Amino acid sequence: MDWELKRELKEQLAQETGYYRYPMGTRTPVALVYPNSYFVGMSNLGLHIVYELLNERDDVACERVFLPERKELKRYENTRTPLMSIENQTPLHDFPIIAFVLSFEMDYFNVMQMLALGKVRVKAAERTEKDPLVIAGGPCATFNPEPLSGVVDAFVIGEGEVIMPAFMDAWHEAQAQGMSRQEMLLHIAKVPGIYVPSLYEHQYDEAGHLTAIQALPGAPERVSRQWVQDLDAHPAHTVVITDNTEFNFYLIETARGCGRHCRFCMAGYCFRRPRNRSLGVITREVKAALKHKRRIGLMGAAISDYPEINELCREILGEGLSMSVASFRADSVTKELVDSLAQSGLKTLTMAPEAGSRRMRAVINKGIEEEHLFNAMELGLKAGIRNFRLYLMLGLPFEQEEDIDAIIDLANRLKDYMEEKGAKGTLTLSVNPFIPKPFTPFQWKPMADRKYVEHAFKRLTQELKKRKHIIVNVESPKEAYIQGVIARGGRRVGEALLLAHELGGSKAFKRAMKECGLSLAEELYRERKEQEVFPWDRLDMGFTREYLYAELEKAGGLKATIPCFDGCHRCGVC
Repeated sequence: MDWELKRELKEQLAQETGYYRYPMGTRTPVALVYPNSYFVGMSNLGLHIVYELLNERDDVACERVFLPERKELKRYENTRTPLMSIENQTPLHDFPIIAFVLSFEMDYFNVMQMLALGKVRVKAAERTEKDPLVIAGGPCATFNPEPLSGVVDAFVIGEGEVIMPAFMDAWHEAQAQGMSRQEMLLHIAKVPGIYVPSLYEHQYDEAGHLTAIQALPGAPERVSRQWVQDLDAHPAHTVVITDNTEFNFYLIETARGCGRHCRFCMAGYCFRRPRNRSLGVITREVKAALKHKRRIGLMGAAISDYPEINELCREILGEGLSMSVASFRADSVTKELVDSLAQSGLKTLTMAPEAGSRRMRAVINKGIEEEHLFNAMELGLKAGIRNFRLYLMLGLPFEQEEDIDAIIDLANRLKDYMEEKGAKGTLTLSVNPFIPKPFTPFQWKPMADRKYVEHAFKRLTQELKKRKHIIVNVESPKEAYIQGVIARGGRRVGEALLLAHELGGSKAFKRAMKECGLSLAEELYRERKEQEVFPWDRLDMGFTREYLYAELEKAGGLKATIPCFDGCHRCGVC
């Protein structure tokens, strides 16, 4: 045991306020694990929500565990000290329940690494009656749990506020009745929104394509996503205050879900329907944040879509606080919102057209036109904001070479406009390769060839570097293409993940794929058939695949889908 590591965790806890810490042995310990650093994990609002939800029960003591920084990792490995929690420095293997928060595919490698560091058997099939139950929730768990089906015992499909209380009740019932591990898995599988992968058998043809998913006796035929009907019943805000976070704000969630129907966006489908918190509830949370004297970070799919955003801005600034937003849409942004952000010290206004041409924005059903971008820029310039950022994607379905030219042209014209208005600031383009996601209309489409995307990145960079104060930032294609495999991967990709872990991590993934008899080209570039069986087909998001396929056909025909509205029954979620 490295006692210095234990002391450092105690010091980290001493720098926090708002944490829960219960005497050992008085409640069921649950490890809430974020498979990345403390700095990143403590900026995740979902972690705060579940942490408070569990600790407010009278039978659970939830403690947080994070991936150590690189220097600390070496010390854990060299001293064979098990990974420990922040609150009580409890070894990971001593928790009866280990709950991961899954937000990003690349963190899957960290999941396996953390289990190994915590002295927990990585493979679910090898765990015994004495081993912890490993569960996982979050966006990645909801839309496709299969790549980690060999590691995680049970997945939370949907929103934790609805599922976790029933899950904990079922787990305690299983303990009280002395159920075996297998009996317990069958028992918790009856909880709505809990998916136990070992209760489903995947069948393949000679080419290795998935042909059927068979539910074993006792398992539900389908697992339906669960979601909060009334957000006001579950206020969501920062719980533990610390200075050591990526976003050093007091986070408040204004809304959940999105009804804009952007065809590339998994969140827009897997978190329907769009729901807003009432202004009264958010205002109370703002007042509760006063004592912390921190900038308010408003969270939601598009803050500018919040119906009472102007009133909320006045409330925050009226209390003497400053604010920031997770995102806004250029077609719904208001002068009051932009002015409030400028008053709060915002230096860069971010817009997300996602594509440069009108045609491509029609393909993805973005709903934002150039006039919206120029209007948002004008609002920013008038408010004193001098820098702007555009989020864009390359390699979208139906994309053509001229769509790359359109990005270059749009960037130049936006920069011209900045200069015409006397702004000497910077225009930054953040460009990412498009990754097809499950439960979206583009789940059938191949990922664009990597050579094409690298060529497009090079063209953008070379053309726009000629212009002063335009910066092009591109995501690493290498990492994006690993994400592309994992996002739609099934259990065979899961086997490659496990092998990559044994071989050293993400850098060994390509080799592991090959050794498992899998082709990267097959996983990335193959167009899926309309009736193809997908690894996530036993999950029910509330809408049919026919609905999604109709949206794909509309994308090819450049046809728009209007946003969600009250009384709408198009997709089936409502």
